[in-house]
Amino acid sequence: MSNKHELSYILNHLGEDRENYYNAVSAPIILSSNFCFKSVSDMRTKLEKELETPFYTRGYNPTVAILRKKIAALEGAEDALVFSSGSAAIAAAVMSVVKGGDHVVCVQKPYSWTNALISSYLAKYGVEHTFVSPTDENEIFAAVKQNTKLVYLESPNSLTFEIQNISAVTKFCRDKKITTIIDNSYCSPLNQSPLEMGVDIVVHSATKYINGHSDVVCGVVATTKARIDKMMAEEYMTIGSIITAHDAWLMIRGLRTLELRVNRSSSSAQQIAEWLEQHPKVEKVLYPTLKSNPQYELARKQMKQGGGLLSVWLKAKDVAEMEKFCDSLKAFLIATSWGGHESLVLPICALKTSVSLSSQLPWNMVRLYIGLEDPIILQNDLEQAFSRV
Repeated sequence: MSNKHELSYILNHLGEDRENYYNAVSAPIILSSNFCFKSVSDMRTKLEKELETPFYTRGYNPTVAILRKKIAALEGAEDALVFSSGSAAIAAAVMSVVKGGDHVVCVQKPYSWTNALISSYLAKYGVEHTFVSPTDENEIFAAVKQNTKLVYLESPNSLTFEIQNISAVTKFCRDKKITTIIDNSYCSPLNQSPLEMGVDIVVHSATKYINGHSDVVCGVVATTKARIDKMMAEEYMTIGSIITAHDAWLMIRGLRTLELRVNRSSSSAQQIAEWLEQHPKVEKVLYPTLKSNPQYELARKQMKQGGGLLSVWLKAKDVAEMEKFCDSLKAFLIATSWGGHESLVLPICALKTSVSLSSQLPWNMVRLYIGLEDPIILQNDLEQAFSRV
């Protein structure tokens, strides 16, 4: 989002028709599962527009509708749907595009449940797939076959931060009438605008930056109204993976501070990444907007900032040293996920029971999420943990 006035309006006012809710300043939580009608004719009319008006909360809820409007506006989309998790949003988006006999091209090392969806679940129903290098668009182009219906991007991904040349890929796909989906969770709508670069469908694990308080699991899909109408009538209503009105209200509350949180996290992460890169006990730092990143120029072109996640490879002699380093941290919590107010460390050595990760990521790697604490406090905490290794 480049227009500050527009962004402020979206986060604080869009969709909140306060005169309809007793002029309440805060968005209402409409907990009703069911809605009644003035007449049979009224019921019939509203059933025909279930995505746009209250009929039954599985399809439309007024609180969720406010959130949908804000998400769509943030992504520059015509409409959006909100799901009970990021994996549900990704599954619905992908399944809305492909059927048995179709082929999907997906970047390597996507989010683990995206990997499972494409390589295992959809494969049971005859959907073919090819995983390709996330940094070489020519490999993406070469993987396309006669039956390719979808190219799935994740730029950057949230562990090793490979970036795709989004405009080049979307131009190629549009010429061949292939749909593109991108997971934009790492950047948030503030740091990257995929629809402006030609992407067809944007998905998020909204649990992360969009909620920002580590208290709601949520996913969103943003795209054209035609695609949303189709997804609503099929995947959304059939699977029923909806968010509650209360959780939608928490998401709206989280959006109020989205700009402040994302900017703080991104600027602190840049500072800490540059410091870590010079540290004698660090082997490598992975972060999109470090000048040492081979994709630095592409990152600066597509992204407004680097984001709050970075990965670090330590000069440790064994897993025991990695555990000691992580256990010594005081300001970082040992946890998965990211995007909240709190800083986190994810030790890859703790995930070695995961087959999908064990073959791809080194045991001496940790992922750091830089939260809203003062970056000097976080830097000092990392330094004291280094001293114990």
